[in-house]
Amino acid sequence: MNAMHPSSLDAQGDAQYDLIVLGSGAAGFAAATTATGRGLKVLLIEKARQFGGTSAISGGAVWIYGTNQAKAAGVQDSAEAMRTYLRRTIGPGSDAELINAYIEHGHEALRWLEKHSELTYNLRPISPDYYPDEQGGTETGRALEIAEYDGRRLGQRFKDLKMPPPGMLLFGAMMVNRVDIQHFLSFKRSAKSLWHCIKLMTRYGLDRLGHHRGTRLTTGNALIARLATTAFERGCELWLDCTSESLIIEDGCVRGVVVKHNGQLRRVHARGGVVMATGGFAAGSIAASYRPQGDSEHLSMSPDTNVGDSLRLSEVVNAASGEDLAANFFWAPVSELQHADGGRERFPHLVTDRAKPGVIAVNKAGERFVNESNSYHHFVQTMFNTGNTRCWLICDATAMNNYGMGLARPRPVDNTELVRRGYLYKADSAEQLAHAIGVDAQGLSLTLQHYNADARQGLDSAFGKGSNAYNRYMGDPEHRPDPCNAPLLKAPWYGIEIHTGDLGSARGLVTNGNANVLDRSGAPIPGLYAAGNDMNSLMRGTYPGPGITLGPGLVFGYLAATHVAECLGTPTPVIH
Repeated sequence: MNAMHPSSLDAQGDAQYDLIVLGSGAAGFAAATTATGRGLKVLLIEKARQFGGTSAISGGAVWIYGTNQAKAAGVQDSAEAMRTYLRRTIGPGSDAELINAYIEHGHEALRWLEKHSELTYNLRPISPDYYPDEQGGTETGRALEIAEYDGRRLGQRFKDLKMPPPGMLLFGAMMVNRVDIQHFLSFKRSAKSLWHCIKLMTRYGLDRLGHHRGTRLTTGNALIARLATTAFERGCELWLDCTSESLIIEDGCVRGVVVKHNGQLRRVHARGGVVMATGGFAAGSIAASYRPQGDSEHLSMSPDTNVGDSLRLSEVVNAASGEDLAANFFWAPVSELQHADGGRERFPHLVTDRAKPGVIAVNKAGERFVNESNSYHHFVQTMFNTGNTRCWLICDATAMNNYGMGLARPRPVDNTELVRRGYLYKADSAEQLAHAIGVDAQGLSLTLQHYNADARQGLDSAFGKGSNAYNRYMGDPEHRPDPCNAPLLKAPWYGIEIHTGDLGSARGLVTNGNANVLDRSGAPIPGLYAAGNDMNSLMRGTYPGPGITLGPGLVFGYLAATHVAECLGTPTPVIH
């Protein structure tokens, strides 16, 4: 932990800063990096023992209109098209002020952060919005993915960066991104992919000679590391394992936080106020009261520390929280492995399996109920809407060998241990698999009969798997005649139990376009800001495209810090 500089103390021994940020995810670090870049003295407080939060284990993508990257690629888009698409997908509850702020300032925020920090994003050549056929939807131009990063740039702080679960890594400690995964799936049929994999493996082997894991960072780890490196270089202090007890209120303004740090209560003051970016409440006891109930355990990917601290702390200033969202969470189907030591490892089924040829989802009646290649949020919403809050992904040997499923890896990896642990079910026939996973065998037989007949023709007449640009993008582009559909024919057969899950909460503190928290009368609360999952999502519980959590997190973290800097009289960049 950073030692407190003597100048950080006032005459009473209380710590003094210009801005305090609670939470070290993308939104928190965007605020801290922006503030330090504008010459402010910043303290970042993290409740966990490592920094990065949910953002560190995310895909790292952002969804922003009008970026330099899109313009350089000649993308044809408009603010009105983006606005129309958001209004159509969010529905009548959309917040015009937040949408306008996001559209008008999103590219500004990204441009500023890329110019004044280590942050670097690349445009995805093809990345359809999740509802590409909706008015205003696009197939490219809005989704960007983070450039890989050398974790060694963090120095001693590298060990404090939150590491994704082993199941989301190769060999338990090697990070890969979307492009890497495709190369690993294609290395047997592409010399280019084979060479790519050899280079990654060589780098990883060298890394492990001196580090606890690979230092080539991708996805959310790269995002956090890039912002953190800059913030630390500019003097941002980070207190880990530090809990926030209460807000300090002076003359109706939020002017700091009482924290418990190193076993002691401390008063920490901030001239410009406090940014709430603690990650929401998805792991808290209150979460169950805000989601539909099902017949199996709900599994959140949120860290255990995301329990709703921002809602608790802000009650004293009568802060307003969101109401009537389409969903209070960002949904994702999740499976879980029970380890021998009692530990539980969760895997979010986002991009690697559901849309692939030869993979389908069935309920306890052995019937399909959803387009498996739709977005993860839509998949779980359908689970709730149809009463199938417990289901199974199943595939045949061909799909398993080519793509893997969940924590199970494709050939030549041996998945026997996953079978032994009861995570992966394996059977010699579809009927035996039905009995093993507890679904109706006759129902499954009829499902396969109908699906296989369609799949041979490269279509899915029942649910439209592969029917739009996003579906096909998530499938296997090299599979013919269709990227998403193939008959399940070859033994052995495999199944994995799927639970409803989430990536975090969408309901949070109501804010204006500056990320300033509003009270229940609609008035801004001086000195209190919210970003990330602490801010009531402008998407209001919908999921229009990839990166719709991290994108607003970066943008409104930037806007919060910019507003504080302007209020303190330092609106222009002061780069150290």
